[in-house]
Amino acid sequence: MVFYFTGTGNSLYVAKQFDPKPMSIPQVMRNEEREFFADSIGLIAPIYGHELPLMVKEFLKEADLHTNYFYIILTYGNRHGGAAELAKELCDSCGITVNYINVLLMVDNWLPSFDMDEQKKIDKKVEEQIAAIQTEIRARKNMISAVTEEDRNAHQQFLDNMKQMPPNAWQHLFRVTDACVGCKICEKVCPSASVWVINGKAVHTPGNCQTCLACAHACPQKAIQLVIPEKNPNARYRNEHISLNEIIESNNQK
Repeated sequence: MVFYFTGTGNSLYVAKQFDPKPMSIPQVMRNEEREFFADSIGLIAPIYGHELPLMVKEFLKEADLHTNYFYIILTYGNRHGGAAELAKELCDSCGITVNYINVLLMVDNWLPSFDMDEQKKIDKKVEEQIAAIQTEIRARKNMISAVTEEDRNAHQQFLDNMKQMPPNAWQHLFRVTDACVGCKICEKVCPSASVWVINGKAVHTPGNCQTCLACAHACPQKAIQLVIPEKNPNARYRNEHISLNEIIESNNQK
């Protein structure tokens, strides 16, 4: 049994390497059932600001996981900032015994910092990383990925920078241009129902946005842009192994 959260397909692609039919956390959170039983349970998710997405945190706080072996794989694109240690602390606070946490370097979809055209050219040895993690999980290895003081300092610097911003800054990250044609793709890929098409134009509603950037990356007109500068406003990303329909099936809240 594997649970996942995805915005642009990386974590879904990884999840499918461990379970052919992984369970989408945004879809699970729509249901009342929070108790799960399996010999092995995995969770695959990206990290935002070196931590799990808010919805994944909520899932861990509410879920009752009955398993002999619980593992977490965290996908990231540049610096993980001690994400494994932070995830372990979260699990401890939720009363969850976690046996294995590892990080997996993939394309970084954070548009303010990275040019997607350039990111897609970098060989990050994803398949080799997945194979190594598969071997360790099959062996039921107990391990939390190593965290250095440099990692911890990077996360602290991020937190310090966040203190200089309004507390809800990431909830107001998007703007919709006149290029919007009301196709509703953004609406369908949003895992938190934060984007709706109203009167033929997309509207982003702050409050529960996960800042996964799924709406911006999936818009065929590139009509959803950020209110802060992007490295390349003309470049967008979806994992090459994952279809748009799979993202929609994972996240659609209608």
